[in-house]
Amino acid sequence: MRRTARTAVAAALAAALLGGTAADVDAGTGRAPDDRVRHALDRLMDGPNAPEGAFVLVQKGGHSRAFRAGVADVTTGRPITRGMHMRIASTAKAYSGAVVLSLVERGVLKLGDTIGERLPWAPRAWRRVTLRQALHHTSGLPDFSATKKFRTYLLAHLDKAPGHRRLLGFAAHKPLEFRPGSRFGYSNSDNVVAALMVEDATGRSYESVLARRVLRPLRLHNTSLPRGTFLRRPRIHGYDRDDGALVDVTSVFAAGYAWASGGMVSTPRDQNRFIRGYVGRALFDGETQSEQFTFRRGHSEPPGPGTNTAGLAVFRYRTPCGTVYGHTGNTAGYTQFMAASKNGRTSAVVSVNAQITPDTKPAAFHRLRTVFRTAVCAAFATHAS
Repeated sequence: MRRTARTAVAAALAAALLGGTAADVDAGTGRAPDDRVRHALDRLMDGPNAPEGAFVLVQKGGHSRAFRAGVADVTTGRPITRGMHMRIASTAKAYSGAVVLSLVERGVLKLGDTIGERLPWAPRAWRRVTLRQALHHTSGLPDFSATKKFRTYLLAHLDKAPGHRRLLGFAAHKPLEFRPGSRFGYSNSDNVVAALMVEDATGRSYESVLARRVLRPLRLHNTSLPRGTFLRRPRIHGYDRDDGALVDVTSVFAAGYAWASGGMVSTPRDQNRFIRGYVGRALFDGETQSEQFTFRRGHSEPPGPGTNTAGLAVFRYRTPCGTVYGHTGNTAGYTQFMAASKNGRTSAVVSVNAQITPDTKPAAFHRLRTVFRTAVCAAFATHAS
């Protein structure tokens, strides 16, 4: 890969780290909900800065439907399927929330635990920040991925990530961005802190607790948290463009650079299964979820459909078709959305193999966000065409 492409990928990665009912016909369009999804996908793929492929999976009860456009691999022309591996970017933050909240329910962790109590080696200015504030993105912690030190290291070592504590070390010289609890501020440092608190409380690696508390109970057999660049087959290739030339960025950087804030690998099928279990209280009870569902002004990165508000490692998306809870994410080569109704029985997952954000590709993101919304509407609809 040319150095300009490496630089672009490094910048992209750093930037990335940086219940109701619906009528059977989407209001005002005359189209059935499933047709709306197909139309939105066609518009996404036909416009400028389109991804090479897009996949939508919606489910209501036991009935699921898949929609696809484009390809998973431009070399083979293979279409995207629900069992293909992909990088899930910041939707991994919901998994860290699932781990933490399952431990909170068991009394292993408390939402009031502070960085000073759990991570005494952390900068003194950070020590009063609580686990609750980290999950809520109200901590004020500086984002390690936004620092010059991180970007310099990343560009020099794309295929080999540093240790987990070192991630926070890139921002250790920076003060808090604001008084903890005073406002919302999305930071990748938050979920790294949460994962390190998990390790302190359990005496085990975050990866092992993730597997025990989340992956095995929900039968997520194709979901993992790797450290290196490898992505299992079958896979959805991620793409970017360098001076107009299409570049495969599937394995260009180590997943450990994002770790608990965005380094996970999964499939559309597993993403759908996870979000249904996470929101539907398969991992913790209603009392714990009531703590999680304390919402305040804030939106996921990139924004989800409808009106966004922020809870603990989950976002509420109020759409014209119903309210869902979930997360979005983007990283080099991928943009993701997953959400479910409060009872976990209605869900939608959208995956594309390009990084599309409001800042870098505003027109394309507007079309993609329409796909998010129409997917939610199709999920809520009674069995459509």
